Amino acid sequence: MEELIVSAEAQREIKLKTREDLNKLTDKIIGIAIEVHKAIGPGFVERIYDQALRQEFINCKINFESQKQIKVNYKDVELGLQQIDFLIEGELILEIKAVSRINSAHAAQLISYLKTIKVRVGLILNFSRDKLEIKRVVNKF
Repeated sequence: MEELIVSAEAQREIKLKTREDLNKLTDKIIGIAIEVHKAIGPGFVERIYDQALRQEFINCKINFESQKQIKVNYKDVELGLQQIDFLIEGELILEIKAVSRINSAHAAQLISYLKTIKVRVGLILNFSRDKLEIKRVVNKF
């Protein structure tokens, strides 16, 4: 019997969701965030929204990792660790903000996370405004 060995990279490729699946996932996460924002409103620190989102993800049976440490490498040298707010279903990075406005530095930070762990889509959610501010970022690696 011949044994098939699948590399970690190939396993990652198999796991990748279709564009439609990713769109459904982002829509679901945005819906949950809107629900949290409506219930709590603006004015709290990020930690409060983080905790509310965690509870909703558990209630909705969404797989997630919170405050996930990711390694940043340069060539073959590990430079250090960065921390992302949420990795959802292994396919979407979610960054929580409580700032006056989402700016280009926030987007650049998310893009660096997407590239580092080879994830295709991310969301930045800003809870400090009267209406939840949402930025979707796509990585075409």
